[in-house]
Formats: sequence, C-alpha cells, structure tokens
Amino acid sequence: MENTLTTTKWVLDPAHSEVQFKVKHLVISTVTGTFNVFGGEIITENDDFENASINFSIDTNSIDTNQQDRNGHLKSDDFFSTEKYPTMNFVSSSFKKVSGNEYKLVGDLTIRDVTKSVELDAELGGIMVDPYGNTKAGFEVVGKINRKEYGLMWSAITEAGGVVVSDEVKLNINVQFAKQA
Repeated sequence: MENTLTTTKWVLDPAHSEVQFKVKHLVISTVTGTFNVFGGEIITENDDFENASINFSIDTNSIDTNQQDRNGHLKSDDFFSTEKYPTMNFVSSSFKKVSGNEYKLVGDLTIRDVTKSVELDAELGGIMVDPYGNTKAGFEVVGKINRKEYGLMWSAITEAGGVVVSDEVKLNINVQFAKQA
C-alpha cells in the first residue's frame, strides 16, 4: 500500500484579516499603523497546522497611519521606499506547536532588500465552518522587529535628546484563512 501525502491549501481571507504595527513616538505615545493590501497562503500536511508552510506578502504602498503626511514619509526612501520595494514578504522555515493552540513561527522576513530570520508567536483561534460552508482557520500572530535592521534608518532626536521614532516595531497580525477544496 502506497503512502500518499495529501496537502491542504488555505488561502488568506483579506476581508476578515488585519495587519497592524505599533511604534513608540517620542517615547511617550504609540502610533498604530496598518497595511490594507496583503495576501498569503498556508500549506498543511495535517489538521493541526504543525510544520505548515506559510507565505505572506504585504503591499508596502498600502500603509495607513491615519495621517497623510506621515504615510507619505513612510512610503519615501527614509523608510519603505515603496516605489523601489513595493512588497515585503515572509516565508516560513518552521511552524511548531508549543502547547495547545500556541505555535512558534520562524521564517525569513524581507523588507526593502534585506532578509532576516524572525521568530513570531502564533495562536490558532480555532477552526470553524462559516454560514456558506467554508472551513476557516483564524490566527493571531505577534512579535517584534528592529526597523533599522531592515534599512528603515530615518531617525531624529528632540531638543531634549529623546528619540522621535523607536527602533522597535511591534507586529500584531490577525488573519483568517479559508480551506481550499
């Protein structure tokens, strides 16, 4: 009897997903931004997502911080250089169950022309069949990166010596995937 490996493809449902980041501003407050255009897929070999393969891409030009001037600055060469680097990409190298619905997600994150390995925490919110008969899986993914490691180098110091924008960026990604037939 042959051992056939069946894989399942899960495709991101952008209508029920969000990609947010938070950055300290002047050390005293936090600015939240979102990316409005993104896509991704998960390839699984079993039902618990262990060792799943994950690909995710973000349109850098879709950045939104609810402030047009700031959005423009973030799209410039000081930060994302969206004209030259229109997407940032993540490709998983490992997706391991830690316990229950908790996973460690490791992979290569590419921003601009820099690729670095990152480790993120992922929580499976559950698997559910929606009113239309589609099987959906939801994840919350959180982590931190240092923006300067990816060439987002712009910096300024206040008169008092305070940093205007912190180097640390917190990621908070809530995503829903639809199981493909």
